[in-house]
This record gives sequence, structure tokens and C-alpha cells, in this order.
Amino acid sequence: MSLHLVLLRWCVVAAAYASMVTGVHGIASTPSAAASPFGLRGLRRARTLRSSPLFARVEPLVRWLGVRLRPLFGERARAAIDRQIMLAGDFLGLLPEEFVALSVVSSTFGTAFGLALALSLDKGVLYPLAFGGLALALPYLELLSVQQARAKHFRNGLPYVIDLLALALSAGLDFPAAVREVVEKSSNPNDALVEELGFLLQEQKVGKTRKAALLEFAERAQGESVREFVAAAVQAEERGNPLGHVLHIQAEASRRRRSVRAEEAAAKAGVKIMMPLMLAFVAVILLIAAPVALQLVSVFDSG
Repeated sequence: MSLHLVLLRWCVVAAAYASMVTGVHGIASTPSAAASPFGLRGLRRARTLRSSPLFARVEPLVRWLGVRLRPLFGERARAAIDRQIMLAGDFLGLLPEEFVALSVVSSTFGTAFGLALALSLDKGVLYPLAFGGLALALPYLELLSVQQARAKHFRNGLPYVIDLLALALSAGLDFPAAVREVVEKSSNPNDALVEELGFLLQEQKVGKTRKAALLEFAERAQGESVREFVAAAVQAEERGNPLGHVLHIQAEASRRRRSVRAEEAAAKAGVKIMMPLMLAFVAVILLIAAPVALQLVSVFDSG
């Protein structure tokens, strides 16, 4: 091989190495974005940092990695993840790219744990793959769990809130004052429904109309009861109907619907419990019949 070809090959290798080093250095040296302390998401992140030492340790790495993952997201994918986080009550106060970064970090730790377990037990690559895949899905499963629990909480708690609002309106207060009474008199200021009502008040304070604030409330607090409450309040405002009377009717309908759901759940529970009862019955029969069968076998063998 000629000297020119050797030099050309080494030049290509050096250029590729230099570009790789430059790219890695550029990615690593990109500063992390500062976490915003404003809004519900900033408040949620601050609370999580105070209450969870583990998240406080991982959060800088998640924020650093999120900055580097942000260019990989399209607007549609980012909006879809952001909506899921919003429906889960601004889950951990994360941005969409930070949520994906959290999944990547979780998968990395899970893969490392699986690899250490595989080496200690002298196993193959199944353990790292299994633990890495499970750890990758854990943040999303937790997100779905929080979202479902939040929707159930709104569904069960909204009738009481509507009753209080109707009572306050009947006492002569306007709608913002009635909502403020519910928020300030709440025994748990960190309650998800109370937080959303407080955010509704803040939206009206910054200049949004009642209709726009209520529609945003319905967007953040998904559920049939929430949508019906917002629709009734907006319709009463547009038509000039007394809002207190409308809310009394809405609260009664919500309670009736909750009773129907409870009856349906009770009816389904009887069907779902049949299989565990059958298994328990079979286990009891085996416990009783097994000693008898063993004695019969011993008798026949001795005979």
C-alpha cells in the first residue's frame, strides 16, 4: 500500500475522531437549564425536592440530560407528553424532555443493577435487559397511576365542592368570592382539587374571563363530572341564570352518578371475588384430602 493512501486513511480517522470529540465536548459542556420556580409546575418541583431526598439527588442529572434530549422532540410529541404530565398534576414538576430523561436515568440504573445481579449469579444478558426495560417503564406507569388517582379524587370530591359553592352563592357571594371561601377554608391546602380551584382564582386575577378560567380548569382536571360542572357554570353565565340554583342541581346529579358507580362497583366485586374463593375452596379440599389419600396409599402398599 502506498504512503499516500496510508496518510489519507490516518487523516480520515483523525478527522472522525476530532469531530466525535468535539461533538461529545459540545454536548457535555452545554449548560443545564435552570428550573423555573414559577407556576404550578415550579411549585410542584419545589415541593418534591423538599419531600424526596432521592429525587433531589437525581434532579440535576435529569435536568442536564433533558436539555440534551430537547432537540430530539417534535412539537406534537412534546405536547402529548406535556398533556400527560399536566393531567397527573404536573408530575414532579417535570418538563416533557425531563420526564423522558428520568426514564433514561431509571433505565440506566435498572440495567446496571441487572448486570450486577447477572454477574453475581453467573447469568446471561437477560437480567440487564429485563431490569432495564422494567426501569424504563416505571416512570410512565407511575405517571398513569397518579393520573388515575387524581381523576378519581376529582370525581369523588367535586360534589361536596359544588355544594359549598352553591351555599356560598346563596349567601350573597359572587363566584370568585365563593371559590376563595372554599380554598381558604379547606382543611388540606395541598389537596389536588383545592389547588386547581386556587389556580382558577389566579387565572381570573391576571385578567382571564371566568369562562376561559373554567375551560382551563376542565382541561387540567379531566373527568365527566368536571366537564358537566364547567358546562353548567358557563351556560348559566351566558344565559344569565342564577348560578347557585344551577350548582345545586349539578351537585345532586353528581351525587346520584356517584351512587350509581358505587352500586356498579359493588355488583362487579361479587363476580371478581368468585375466582379467589374457588381457589381457596380447592386449597382447603386438598389440605383435607391429601393426608387421607396418603394414608390409603400406605395401607394398600403394606397390604
